Amino acid sequence: MVLQLLLALILGGVLGLGRSYLGKSAGTRTFALISFGSCLFTILSLNAFTKFTYGASSFDPSRIASQIVAGIGFISMAVVIHRGSDIQGITTAVSIWVSAAIGMAVGVKFYALALSATLIALLVLEVLRVINIDERLENLRIKRQKHHDK
Repeated sequence: MVLQLLLALILGGVLGLGRSYLGKSAGTRTFALISFGSCLFTILSLNAFTKFTYGASSFDPSRIASQIVAGIGFISMAVVIHRGSDIQGITTAVSIWVSAAIGMAVGVKFYALALSATLIALLVLEVLRVINIDERLENLRIKRQKHHDK
């Protein structure tokens, strides 16, 4: 279980490296700890509470997992800032959510899924940032709007 926690910590940290490099408020440590904490909660939900079930009572470890999703969603919205019509922090917010999911995947021993999710998230965060896809799409939208207004 300790190795699971370390893997979750590493994968979350890797996901946060790019955010730290860009000077974002939620970076390597934040992402590492979110993934670590989600993994810990998942391990606990799968292993720690089974001894408290008696007879016909049902035990549903997904209840804790669902609370991780809701709680991280709530926390990640704290980084979203509205300034007039501009919204900042959405990428950081969803990245926090993905980091929690990666930790949960490690917690249930879905290592290939956790590693794949980390690599895909890095691809989306870094490659699309480098090719500046958001700005290109916005420029295309503005050009179409100007053409439509004529």
